Amino acid sequence: MRFFSRKSGRERLLETVSDSLGEMSSGLTKGRLAKAGLIAGGLAGLTAGSAGVSSLRRRKEGATDGS
Repeated sequence: MRFFSRKSGRERLLETVSDSLGEMSSGLTKGRLAKAGLIAGGLAGLTAGSAGVSSLRRRKEGATDGS
């Protein structure tokens, strides 16, 4: 017998964010917040990947001028 309904970490996070935004964000839904999070995560991943490629390229070229 279950007394408490368990939520996943993602569900708790989305609920906390949407509760925190309150009435200020009446147009935001959990779906939109999730989509915004995915977009932000994708952009962060692309940025990190680009920095990694640039770092490897500099190493391969042997740049030692502090760039």
